[in-house]
Amino acid sequence: MQSSQKGLVDFHGKTVTPMLNRLDDMLRFHQQALQVRDARQQVIASNIANADTPNYQARDLDFKSALQGALKNGQTPGLVTTAPEHLQSNGGTVAGLPLLYRGTVQGSVDGNTVDMDTERAAFADNALHYEFNLTRIDQQIKSLLAAIQG
Repeated sequence: MQSSQKGLVDFHGKTVTPMLNRLDDMLRFHQQALQVRDARQQVIASNIANADTPNYQARDLDFKSALQGALKNGQTPGLVTTAPEHLQSNGGTVAGLPLLYRGTVQGSVDGNTVDMDTERAAFADNALHYEFNLTRIDQQIKSLLAAIQG
């Protein structure tokens, strides 16, 4: 193997990604997926908490596009602060991710668009996906440890 500007080159002239880079990429993907899932869970919890607030509009995150954006930018979503003890209101985003309005399922007299059945289902679905991501990370780390220990 020879070293090139992009990485290592094998005997056939193909660029080989070092194992450490693959491990780092895998863990970064799962880290970002978990952070987007966490942000979505916070939004859904906020919807549930405001189920009786007049004129409250239910919000949600598009997980797929939010994760794609986080991966494309190479940045991990996080809260933007102006001072250690203050949080900046970024109007329409949570953890740096854009919020969408959820469509009205059933109208209400007070203008609130939260449908508790929809919110509970979304909350449970998101929690299951979060648990899956944690389980997947655990499996991959155990697999790597088994390979290292032989």
